[in-house]
Amino acid sequence: MKTITAYEGKTCKPQRIPLSAKMAADQIQKAYDEIASQYEKKVWFDHYILGVARMKKKLLSKASGKILDVACGTGQNFPFFAPNSEITAVDLSPNMLEIVRGNANRQRLNVNLAVMDAEKLDFTDGSFDTVVSTLSTCTFPNPIKALQEMKRVCRPDGLILLLEHGHSSVPWLANYQDRHEYQHYEDNAGCRWNQDPLDLIRAAGLRVTKNKRSVLGMFHSIEATPSG
Repeated sequence: MKTITAYEGKTCKPQRIPLSAKMAADQIQKAYDEIASQYEKKVWFDHYILGVARMKKKLLSKASGKILDVACGTGQNFPFFAPNSEITAVDLSPNMLEIVRGNANRQRLNVNLAVMDAEKLDFTDGSFDTVVSTLSTCTFPNPIKALQEMKRVCRPDGLILLLEHGHSSVPWLANYQDRHEYQHYEDNAGCRWNQDPLDLIRAAGLRVTKNKRSVLGMFHSIEATPSG
């Protein structure tokens, strides 16, 4: 199955990738282990040309206290946290975390690292003041469950900061995403780039307090609280 978009006139009505087709956690782990050494080159364009780094800098400056970075990748969020932050970072890929460890050492950061599934966070309720995740819900097999876990481990009066991409608010780009949904999913380790992150966040019981869309309406900088 290569084409998964149906049309009625000029209106694009995408058929979402069925649950049975979604990559399992062990498949995602293997995929990211394989691309770990090239990951920063792979995301360079998004990070520096599309302005993801600038969005992260503005959003993550609001993180404080005990910070949990979920699906931390190679640690590209770390430079945007306040100096001397108490950071815990988790990722499903051991190879990604090896790169994180090297980056943290070079930046002289004190970071606690652990291989962990975002849908099964091994922390007690209310362990963190701020929970952060960037460009991740598009890949989680069950994003609502992962968001509910972020909610659980965040203090009731804490802050959840999410930078996500999703279905564009610009019609021609949204149609392009829909037409290429399955190919993008296959080529990018299970990334579902035309979800609506706000729908997922609200379904998880979080309360969105601020949202800003950027880059043709594809990227969301989201502030939320655990109390829905």
